[in-house]
Amino acid sequence: MASLHAWIKAARLRTLPLALASIGMGGAVAFRFPGFNTTAVLMAALTTLLLQILSNFANDYGDAKNGLDNEGRLGPKRMVQSGKINRKEMKLAIQILSILSLISGLWLIFGAAGLKNTTAVFFVLLGLTSIAAAIKYTVGRNPYGYIGLGDLFVFLFFGLTGVAGTFYLSAPFFDPLVLLPASALGLFSTAVLNLNNMRDLDHDKLNGKKTLAVSLGYGYARKYHIFLITLSFAMLSAYNLLSGLTGLSWLFLLTAPLFAIDLVKIMKTNNKAELDPYLKKLALKTLLLTLLFAIGINL
Repeated sequence: MASLHAWIKAARLRTLPLALASIGMGGAVAFRFPGFNTTAVLMAALTTLLLQILSNFANDYGDAKNGLDNEGRLGPKRMVQSGKINRKEMKLAIQILSILSLISGLWLIFGAAGLKNTTAVFFVLLGLTSIAAAIKYTVGRNPYGYIGLGDLFVFLFFGLTGVAGTFYLSAPFFDPLVLLPASALGLFSTAVLNLNNMRDLDHDKLNGKKTLAVSLGYGYARKYHIFLITLSFAMLSAYNLLSGLTGLSWLFLLTAPLFAIDLVKIMKTNNKAELDPYLKKLALKTLLLTLLFAIGINL
């Protein structure tokens, strides 16, 4: 039997702030409008956390099964590869998390948000797609994470789906401007994945995993990273300008120097193993930015 410590490590707690930031951003924008549904935001947060842990378990299982997790990998040791959780246990955990994610999602759609008819069907299909995407990143035939599509899926699910979906479920109506902060969170999330892929670039290339970072090469992957962070701030700024927000709504810019300091250090880092600490830093700074943005636009 795997230990509780092993399961906690497999859940990769440092990835969870990013998932919460996505829900927090959607809820913060929705809070500006009448009829805000607090229960829907809380259920969206629970569902997203379950999906994130599901994705982490599937990634642990898939990379071990496909031979990507070996002694040449630079990141933290994975639980299946290290033998602390066997494949049968992890496969069962993936199935359980899939069921829990589905139950939580259905409760969110029909209970907390009270959706009906075509809209409910759309969100059910979106939820099923999210579960499939969490698993298919590294599991099954032709996992999309191995063919350079990880960045696109992270942008779609952590950004557009997470933020815009939360907004609609807790408002509930659709304001096209929410796509700007949704895109910003999607870009920040993609930046976290890009950092991960830059760290593992040599190992992935050697083992046939064609991430976008592998295709770009280390130099261009770093420039791509700067582009993602810069465009994220531009998207949030555009939202404020187009929404006519002033004053404290620009509070989120206080985090810009924190991001800039890390960007400078990343650009100077040639030892890819030294990139690992910046993953946690970027996730936490994104959560901090989301908190300041939420406070600013609602005061």
